[in-house]
Amino acid sequence: MRNTPVCVLGLGLIGGSVMRAAAAAGREVFGYNRSVEAVTAATADGFDATENLDEVLSAAAASNALIVLAVPVPALSQMLARIRDVAPQCPLTDVTSVKSCVVEEVRAVGLLERFVGGHPMAGTAHSGWVAGDAQLFVGAPWVVSVDDHVDPAVWTLVADLALDCGAVVVPARSDEHDAAAATISHLPHLLAEALATTAGEVPLAFALAAGSFRDGTRVAATAPDLVRAMCEANADQVLPVLDRALDLLKLAREALAEGNPLTELVDSGHAARVRYDSFSRPAIVATVIGADNWRDELAAAGRAGGVIRSALPVLDSPG
Repeated sequence: MRNTPVCVLGLGLIGGSVMRAAAAAGREVFGYNRSVEAVTAATADGFDATENLDEVLSAAAASNALIVLAVPVPALSQMLARIRDVAPQCPLTDVTSVKSCVVEEVRAVGLLERFVGGHPMAGTAHSGWVAGDAQLFVGAPWVVSVDDHVDPAVWTLVADLALDCGAVVVPARSDEHDAAAATISHLPHLLAEALATTAGEVPLAFALAAGSFRDGTRVAATAPDLVRAMCEANADQVLPVLDRALDLLKLAREALAEGNPLTELVDSGHAARVRYDSFSRPAIVATVIGADNWRDELAAAGRAGGVIRSALPVLDSPG
């Protein structure tokens, strides 16, 4: 299965890094980007890339390649329609930061049985082909969805790609992924934007800014259209955690206004960070892909912090 070619649609930071990492792992890999500049840059770096979508999808269909959707959520519908028309039998995954809405887009075009959602939890504030890095995913969690529709053979293809890219696989259901991503990715983006905006209104702030401001606003350097796309696509999950954060800040404001200590917020935040620093990631090794209840078993293990570090056995697979 690890000889399966990889077709990457979208050669920005994540898609470009997938292309580089897959190639470094010895995979046949080719890709598409709508901008000629990105295609020219990728080609100059020795990669097989084109701005002709039908051409690359025809190549994917001919080789039964694993197609990786690495385009923003608003572009998914049009992209999926072309895949349905040109390469409907290809296994399909994605690398977007929201999963449930992607599942619905895939369902709408009739490709669900060949689709397994994915999300590498890695990135930088930079974008475009030039920002890509073959080492970007090394040691990073890469969510591979275990929704009820997921086919074990396609799931294995997607998990193998993540492992080949150096990531550890975290199995999760799409709705649970979106709830978690709202807290550790989408909310931090909104808080970073608010912090950067607030500091930008104070004349001396940037002159004094150092580590706390730099770390707290790092993701505010992300391209604004990408931030809007991810947060808006996951609005149902972002709203409750945004409300929770606002409630906590409101309590802190009331404490300061009344001259009371900030003990509750500061202590609870510190304790949560300490738990994160010591959070264990036990290896998932016993689940057989395709066996009874394998999806539920993996979802439970992922929920408990388990990760997959090497290929799992597959039911009825030789050897």
